[in-house]
Amino acid sequence: MFSLASPLALLLLPLPFLAARFLTPRPGGSGAIVVPLSIASGLGGGGAAVAVARRKLIPVLLWVALVFAIAGPRLVIPSPVLPASDRDIVLALDLSGSMEREDFELDGKPARRLDSVKRVAVDFVRGRGGDRVGLVIFSEKAFFATPLTYDVEAVARSIEQATIGISGRSTAISDGLGLALKRLEDSPSKSRVVILLSDGVNTSGNVEPKDAAKLASELGIRVHTIAMGIKETTDEGGNRDAVDAETLRAVAELSGGTSFRVRTTADLEAVGDSIDAMEANRNLAPPAEIYRDLWSYPAGLAFLMALALILRGRRPA
Repeated sequence: MFSLASPLALLLLPLPFLAARFLTPRPGGSGAIVVPLSIASGLGGGGAAVAVARRKLIPVLLWVALVFAIAGPRLVIPSPVLPASDRDIVLALDLSGSMEREDFELDGKPARRLDSVKRVAVDFVRGRGGDRVGLVIFSEKAFFATPLTYDVEAVARSIEQATIGISGRSTAISDGLGLALKRLEDSPSKSRVVILLSDGVNTSGNVEPKDAAKLASELGIRVHTIAMGIKETTDEGGNRDAVDAETLRAVAELSGGTSFRVRTTADLEAVGDSIDAMEANRNLAPPAEIYRDLWSYPAGLAFLMALALILRGRRPA
């Protein structure tokens, strides 16, 4: 669809003719209205004046092209976009040494826990268009790998590049959750969510995970937890690499979130689908109007005609 950015600029079109009608240049005075008068004269008179009009057609067309360029011709291109959902989501992912265990499967082959997490987390993040998403990575220490951003592709790349051991090999669940809460605390979004995944026991940090969960509840931040691993600390014969599912369950309940237990890649994929359904953002957006400006074409035409006038004026009589 065609439109003009400044249609009122077309009111300038009759300016040269109005100047010719109501203004008369003083002898020896300023030549400020010489151009408007010469343009207007291109359409006046008859008979012998026709030859003059032909010679002065260029100034007329120059003025029309210039005014048309000022009016801002453009094409309107409707483009569907995702609206901002007014939701912030921070993924807090455990990258402790136990994530190297190959007790999961991907495509029918043994795979590290980390590889399964990456596959599901990347798909989940790429489906969050319209949300602001951030990434916290924790093991012995916690740090923000990606700040809250609408660029979900950048977050997905950070997940794909995550490496075990980058911040130690123990598990500081409380530090990871605390850092996520700190970033969300001042967020103006109506919905603030932390998705916390761990496959171990809190072995580092100065705050208990349950205390961090109580803070999340006070701040109005939901925490969904994912307990990942074959064995739990409460199982008979559980080892030091077992997941503390009980604590993660309590964290989710205290904050108003949901707890998930994951033992296989299929479980993990189901969790991604469940969280996606709970934190849905599938509102239809009104089409945004994207403009393709065309003003440069009449402006270029006006320039060429002005150049032609200059060159014609330099010809010897």
